Amino acid sequence: MSRLLVEEVRRELPPAPGPDDLRHLAHIVRTRGGPAGTDVVWDTVSRLAGEVLGAGPLEELLHQDGVTDVLVNGPGEVWVDRGRGVEPSGLFLAAEATIRTLAVRLAASCGRRLDDASPYADARLPDGTRVHAVLPPVSAQGTCISLRVPPRRGFTLDRLVDLGALPAAGAALLRRIVAARLAFVVIGGTGSGKTSVLSALLSEVAPGERVVLVEDAAELRPETPHVVRLEARAPNVEGVGAVPLDALVRQALRMRPDRLVVGEVRGREVVDLLAALNTGHSGGASTVHANRVEHVPARFEAMATAAGLDRAATHAQLAAGLDVVIALARGPDGHRRVTGVAMLDGRDGIVRAVPAYAFSPDGVRAQAAAEQLERRLAGGW
Repeated sequence: MSRLLVEEVRRELPPAPGPDDLRHLAHIVRTRGGPAGTDVVWDTVSRLAGEVLGAGPLEELLHQDGVTDVLVNGPGEVWVDRGRGVEPSGLFLAAEATIRTLAVRLAASCGRRLDDASPYADARLPDGTRVHAVLPPVSAQGTCISLRVPPRRGFTLDRLVDLGALPAAGAALLRRIVAARLAFVVIGGTGSGKTSVLSALLSEVAPGERVVLVEDAAELRPETPHVVRLEARAPNVEGVGAVPLDALVRQALRMRPDRLVVGEVRGREVVDLLAALNTGHSGGASTVHANRVEHVPARFEAMATAAGLDRAATHAQLAAGLDVVIALARGPDGHRRVTGVAMLDGRDGIVRAVPAYAFSPDGVRAQAAAEQLERRLAGGW
């Protein structure tokens, strides 16, 4: 495919993609490329769309099996994560100008501004891919682009068992937690699989229950029939039009949810979520960045305090509203797995996470809070 044709298309198309862009591409190919059959035209249009509407030279990497992240650290090798940790992709981007142009175009296609006055942007492409970009001099080594690929299909607990991420006995325990409508939070570090596990757990929700999802970017894909999705919105290029997560949590409460789910709690929305879990909305769920179950109360305290809730109120609402912590980890080999379940104990006014069951490839091992969890699963306290 001629680079002159690519550059011509880039000049003629608007920065943000529109519904007629594929027709426009086909017209350019027919008028500039000479006689060609329909198959040739649409093959060329498809490749051009990747170059000028998609992620350009990164487009092919986004569609490779198993790729979850594509990372550009300035000029040089492009890196990917295929579930085994970050590794070289074999693709090199040598020119800083090319990378910067790509980053600016990706941001513009999502209605975001990326330039010297606004040197970073966070957005979501039409196919669900999350894109984050940073320009120099904020990024000293050159323009950096991080692309997070959405799951191509939803996970189930059975599939997680097949992948070795969860023992069969652990899957049975998690099903009981969902069926008992215990409120839970899935924790783990970056890239540990929190969203995939939360989707799998929500797929166990009874078909007659209405699940309302509130997310910063739509990533959850539960296999359950009654799902309502609310997605936050960042300000537009004029700096207006933002719809934050905390506002969406409040709106979700008016939509008769059987299960209120916040994709990831990391800010002011924690106050509204805790309030919801304490006002009759059982079975709620979320994810939180935390490396160990013992860190969960401190993470909630830090977020809630920053949002104006004092420590005593935070621990009181956390103890009354949230029941279970489901922990994930990513091993040195990059393998993701569910490592166990803990209970939140706040009987002395300060919430602590107490391990209930530890998961391993060999099965499930009871720990200190196992009896407490079994009582809750049986409907007692």
